[in-house]
Amino acid sequence: MNSDKQTRLDQIAADIAKDNICPDLAKTATHMVPGEGNPDADIVFIGEAPGKNEDLTGRPFIGAAGKFLTELLEGIGLRREDVFITSIVKYRPPNNRDPLPKEKEESWPYLLRQLRVIEPKLVVTLGRHSMGYFVPNQTITEAHGKVFTGGEWPVLPIFHPAAALYNGKMRQVVIDDFIQLKQALEDVKRK
Repeated sequence: MNSDKQTRLDQIAADIAKDNICPDLAKTATHMVPGEGNPDADIVFIGEAPGKNEDLTGRPFIGAAGKFLTELLEGIGLRREDVFITSIVKYRPPNNRDPLPKEKEESWPYLLRQLRVIEPKLVVTLGRHSMGYFVPNQTITEAHGKVFTGGEWPVLPIFHPAAALYNGKMRQVVIDDFIQLKQALEDVKRK
């Protein structure tokens, strides 16, 4: 593990707290959830915001959707330790509401800093909230499973794992997106 990169990621987390971004969320949150994983990861997964379990522990994607994410990773030969997992918004919105545009805007520069430290080969957005910043003017239904290039990183939008938990018909779609993810990673590694 690259300790310099980890130190820089730790500094970004400290800056989020110091700069008091999303103060209304920070007041009601138990923990900030800046993200975790391999600072040298080829893939960074970006969700929308922490949920209840994440807020209680300060760790991303550890509830039911996180367990499914772990299964999906294992299904394509990866472990959580191989990737970096974060969200656009670093504090839990009350009652798990969607993050507000203002909250995403305040958090965006810190997410960019994280990505620029990690330097992933592929950014995978989980759901529409994180996708919108990387692939604007498309719906998740249109964009999922397709790699978008032209920005700093190739981006693969996929449905949020929670979508499969709430709608059984989505399970295979999410699994198929992960199969596409494996191929997309192989493609970008070749370039």
